[in-house]
Amino acid sequence: MAGSLSKYWKKRDFGATPEPKGVVAPPGVAGGARPVEQKALSFVIQKHAARRLHYDFRLELDGTLKSWAVPKGPSLDPHVRRMAVHVEDHPLSYGTFEGVIPPGQYGAGTVIVWDRGEWAPVGDPRQGYRQGKLKFDLHGEKLQGRWNLVKMHGHPEDRQEPWLLIKENDDEARPAADYDVTEALPDSVNAAKAKRPRAAAGKAPRKKRAKGEDALPGIPAAATPAALPLTLFPQLATLVDEPPGDEGWIYELKFDGYRIVTRIEGEDVRLFTRNGNDWSARLKGLRDEIRPLGIAPAWLDGEIVALDSRGRPDFQALQRAFDASSPRGIVYFVFDLPYFGGYDLRRVPLVERRALLERVLAARPSEHVRFSQAFDAPVRKLLAGACETGLEGLVGKRADAGYSSTRTAAWVKLKCARRQEFVVCGYTDPKGSRAGFGSLLLGVNDSRGHLRYAGSVGTGFDDALLRGLKAKLAALATDEAPFFETPRGVKGHWVKPRLVAEVAFTEWTGDGRVRHPTFRGLRNDKAPEAITREEPVHAPARPRAARGGARSRGAKAAPATEISGIAVTHPDRVVDARSKATKLDLVRYYESIAPHMLPHLEGRPIALVRAPYGVGGELFFQKHGEKIRIPGIIQLPREYWPGHPAMLEIASAETLVGAAQMNVIELHTWNSTTKAIDRPDRFLFDMDPGEGIDWSGLLEGTRLVKRMLDLLGLECFLKTSGGKGLHVVVPLTPAAGWGYDEVKDFSQAVVQHMARTIPQLFVAKSGARNRVGRIFIDYLRNGTGATTVAAFSARARPGLGVSVPLAWDELATLERADQWNIRNVHERLAKLAADPWKDYGKVRQKLDGAARRLEGETGLRSPPPPRTRSARPRAR
Repeated sequence: MAGSLSKYWKKRDFGATPEPKGVVAPPGVAGGARPVEQKALSFVIQKHAARRLHYDFRLELDGTLKSWAVPKGPSLDPHVRRMAVHVEDHPLSYGTFEGVIPPGQYGAGTVIVWDRGEWAPVGDPRQGYRQGKLKFDLHGEKLQGRWNLVKMHGHPEDRQEPWLLIKENDDEARPAADYDVTEALPDSVNAAKAKRPRAAAGKAPRKKRAKGEDALPGIPAAATPAALPLTLFPQLATLVDEPPGDEGWIYELKFDGYRIVTRIEGEDVRLFTRNGNDWSARLKGLRDEIRPLGIAPAWLDGEIVALDSRGRPDFQALQRAFDASSPRGIVYFVFDLPYFGGYDLRRVPLVERRALLERVLAARPSEHVRFSQAFDAPVRKLLAGACETGLEGLVGKRADAGYSSTRTAAWVKLKCARRQEFVVCGYTDPKGSRAGFGSLLLGVNDSRGHLRYAGSVGTGFDDALLRGLKAKLAALATDEAPFFETPRGVKGHWVKPRLVAEVAFTEWTGDGRVRHPTFRGLRNDKAPEAITREEPVHAPARPRAARGGARSRGAKAAPATEISGIAVTHPDRVVDARSKATKLDLVRYYESIAPHMLPHLEGRPIALVRAPYGVGGELFFQKHGEKIRIPGIIQLPREYWPGHPAMLEIASAETLVGAAQMNVIELHTWNSTTKAIDRPDRFLFDMDPGEGIDWSGLLEGTRLVKRMLDLLGLECFLKTSGGKGLHVVVPLTPAAGWGYDEVKDFSQAVVQHMARTIPQLFVAKSGARNRVGRIFIDYLRNGTGATTVAAFSARARPGLGVSVPLAWDELATLERADQWNIRNVHERLAKLAADPWKDYGKVRQKLDGAARRLEGETGLRSPPPPRTRSARPRAR
């Protein structure tokens, strides 16, 4: 069943495209057809910025790469099924291809290697491929775990087979609302680039320049030699409720247009949207104006706008320009220069990047390519002037900040009025003499990706716009409402959620609707599934400048940021892309939650989960005291756990803040205290749902566990995990004879009994395969040295969920395990009439009676007589 490359060859002119021609690798040759029992085969996913951005998923099989085009890219959410269009086989040599396919060639656009590695088929891959059911494990640099490719029942008119790419629910799965792997990890895996010799500070590298290329201006000292990357995703700004209160910021106009990054390499000029779509053909006039400027190889970052008669950006005028067959009058305001002349400038302070950019653009002035000027005046005066003039607002940027391809608090946006994008979900009929339609029905995606109704907009349209929009809406007509829950009393004509409208409004109402909305235009540079409710945050405090570090030109020294006497470094670093929470947000959370959290930490050995690179980066689990630098942390005597290094304890708010300053996100605790380290004062069950268990099933399983403990005469307490499960906690009175081994055996016996009694819901074995369609009641956290996330600890997961104690009567209304996070948990605490765990410390119960009740069902022996234990410290 050797693959064929005839279709691949037929579609390409290999004298014009840099793509490899390749051959079908024969059996027995490296890369050729391999025996089925040889499981490890290569795979590659290439990010392809053609007319529309997509991802090419390729699996090695029988001498070629079997290939699928995945428009939205892979998702780690098992509930999200990604369309995968089966395309022609590619040669194995294509697996390393990165480059630009020139205009006029099939698939013209930029290709990067987004992920690569090995895949291991489950079962016979040839049979699965023929039958349209491929199951396999990926071992890549970005994607791991088990996946499925399933062929759909297509239509006879389909030119290519439709398949689905689906992630299985294993330890690598993550909810789409929490984490988008394509957004979090946008770049090529080929990070290592050839290094050029470092030139002296302020001098250009010696290199052969393209014909007509101007001499390079001085390169900043902090620049590093680097090849020009094929792709770049722009830095995004965080919406704030008021201007930053400190100094060291520069302010530019917030342009009312489309964000565009431009790659320049000689005559090859390509323009991309913020999502990576190649708009070079749509912006041909602008591209042709950039080419003769003689700019050294570079990436420019800016925004395209259309100006009205008074020189103000006009978003509807920009739309009309694009609706024309050849857009004219578009102006490109450039405000940043991440790469230039063989150097990576992303670690160069902003003021130095902009100074270089201004020199570059001034060398050959252009009518439609302009430098975005910054303004030197008090920010509140600037903002008032922008609003009075009818502009959208301002963008503030830290003068000494680097450049990061993510949303960051180092860039903030200040808007004159509330304004954001909405998904168009339907429309109402016109009244009176009005043409087209009455109003657009709007929606936004909630944190779980569900489309929710957000009101309607009926103003801001002229007759031509009403007629043009009506034609677009009619082409998307559907009988099914696109909302997760159809709003009561809302009537109209539904459309498929494909269009994105930008709307200005005064405020959100209490029921999640926009007040006094005005239509500003359609946007085709943003995906409907990415549209969520945008809420302003408070501008972060200024970080203290590093001691001995060079101060950026034009930026003043930053005042120190101290919380509970702890100096917080890099406070504006974003630690969670989903919530846009910064390190300072996390530190302030732990400072404020300390009175509630410290009782749950008191006297307990602790394990710390550090995330130096934020959520989604590498995590470090630390249980012992070597090389720890957290002020005030207690290193427990080694006698508490003989044969192991010193354990740790946190006993003060200052130490909790210090831990957060050291990038600690999660805190986990033992089931015993230093008063009796070898005798647990609690045990717990972690309710771990498997694939196929929905939220209501998890709630029902948790209720059944409580009922079982009630029958055993054991009082128990409930808390969320902050992740995807729930914790049932059983307090104990430490007693002789009930050490860790005995308590763990008892908890295991309870779980085994539940699994035997209700096997359709519970399982007593760990592992993703064992718990498919069932709940694993995890008792393994009850052993010596095992830890569980503490109450009120944040979780190192997208959204920074928090483990929260609950009352049992709250279970029925609980929506999810990460319902509370570092931003909203205080709202819950403020509304509580009483602590739901207020009686926890009063519970006095032993396991002797419960063990006797369970013995008849499980065969569990009664607890052994008290043992003679080695002498260990009982208290500090």
